[in-house]
Amino acid sequence: MISIRNKFQALRELWVSRTRLIMGGFLIIILAGACLLMLPFATKSGQHTTFFGALFTAVSSTCVTGLIVYDTWTHWTVFGQLVILTMIQIGGLGFITIGTFAMVLLGKKIGLAGRELIHESLNTLQLRGSVHLVRRIVVGTLFFEGTGAVLLSIRFIPQMGVLKGIYYGVFHAVSAFCNAGFDLMGYQEAYSSFCAYAGDPLVNLVLCALILIGGIGFIVWEDLWENRWHWKRYSLQTKIVLTATAALTVGGTILFLISERNNLLAGMSAPDRFWRALFSCVTPRTAGFNTIDTASLTNGSKILTMCLMFIGGSPGSTAGGIKTTTIVVILLYIRAYLLHNQDLTAFGRRLSPDVMKRASVVVFINYFLALTAILILLIGQDLPLADVLFEAFSAIGTVGMSTGVTRDLNALSRAVIMILMFLGRVGSLSFAMSFTEKKRPGKIRYPEADIIVG
Repeated sequence: MISIRNKFQALRELWVSRTRLIMGGFLIIILAGACLLMLPFATKSGQHTTFFGALFTAVSSTCVTGLIVYDTWTHWTVFGQLVILTMIQIGGLGFITIGTFAMVLLGKKIGLAGRELIHESLNTLQLRGSVHLVRRIVVGTLFFEGTGAVLLSIRFIPQMGVLKGIYYGVFHAVSAFCNAGFDLMGYQEAYSSFCAYAGDPLVNLVLCALILIGGIGFIVWEDLWENRWHWKRYSLQTKIVLTATAALTVGGTILFLISERNNLLAGMSAPDRFWRALFSCVTPRTAGFNTIDTASLTNGSKILTMCLMFIGGSPGSTAGGIKTTTIVVILLYIRAYLLHNQDLTAFGRRLSPDVMKRASVVVFINYFLALTAILILLIGQDLPLADVLFEAFSAIGTVGMSTGVTRDLNALSRAVIMILMFLGRVGSLSFAMSFTEKKRPGKIRYPEADIIVG
């Protein structure tokens, strides 16, 4: 019996890990999308797009980033735009979620291996209820995207006609909810994003709501659905996510109002200043739209934007970044250390030491990847430092905001940005651990010693 068990274990180890399977699935989707975008009828010029250009677009859309080398409306036909939209939806929800939901609709049973895969892809706390969660994710996504599409269509139909207005409503609702940042506003001016709607309350509210709802995480959805408005019943995860999201939104809006008061917001009415500041605070987490000229931001606003891009949304969501829970854990640890507290506590609960270790590794790996990419970009091209910093943090956070240098990047720089976008979507820590997860910890423990730090 033991021999058979050992053989089974050996065979199992030959199979790729769940993390590698997820990464491989994303790569297949990216390559398939790139091939479709290379077709002549995917472009309005009728000329096929270069593989590298199509690949960059496919990576950006599947990794729900939004950095582009071609204006989405100017360059791509409706076919090309629908290919991009499909990759955004698959990338936002995850192909595991969509595949599982399809199997459920077909009446297929999801085994233990499938549930473990769902658990890994959604970054849930427990294996139980994974299939039920998938159903709610898909139904909730269709509801929020559908509602957003209807509300946006109210604004677009009078301006563009029925069919085009509905199409624009659907495209931008999906793009916003998935935190992708792709837009079709190039019909007014290429690469203009939503600058024409900077003072529009309906468009601003709908887009901001979709971005935040998509970015709080599917686990938080589940908790809110089950416990409604009963704050005390919420899990610690939900309480931290909602508190951090509110603090970043309110604090970021105030800081943008202060930072841009004598620059881009000068001479505007109070409502116009508010809508621009709110949108500028929400979109870096991590949607990538803009209603003001990003390149013209003050240095203070650019730093603030990079901080928001680096933090991103929350775990198990459509957003990227190191996540709100990670930065909260780091802050809790700093507070505990300064106050000489042994435990990390929040909302009357104690966090395990492993959470702090994971948070520290996530922050370090993402910073290391961003700084390495910045160094390569600066060595490979003569570009302004501020623009390169902004581009790198936008890519690793899967945000898509840019000061305009994306189109000027050479082949090496674009390759670096693509790698950052991919790692930002699949998770840099998951990627690193995929190479070590089968290794067992050593049995030897060395003598303890102290060193001086700080």
